[in-house]
Amino acid sequence: MSRRKLLVPESRKAMDDLKAKVSGVQQPDEAKYEAAREQGIPLQKGYNGKLTSEQAGKVGGRIGGNMVKELVRMAQENMNKK
Repeated sequence: MSRRKLLVPESRKAMDDLKAKVSGVQQPDEAKYEAAREQGIPLQKGYNGKLTSEQAGKVGGRIGGNMVKELVRMAQENMNKK
């Protein structure tokens, strides 16, 4: 689970649901492991101190980037309805 605090804590479930949706997994906590597997990065539960910063960034960047793309798509769709 992320140590970062959301500005609106009540949004945690919605953010987790979005993460699962863009990652194609059922459990949001599994999203980072799925993204790592797809890129051949040996991310495991627990200690991952042997990963390089580049490897860790690829995992987080892929998830975050896909979440932003989906949020933009949703906003555009919402604007088109008005």
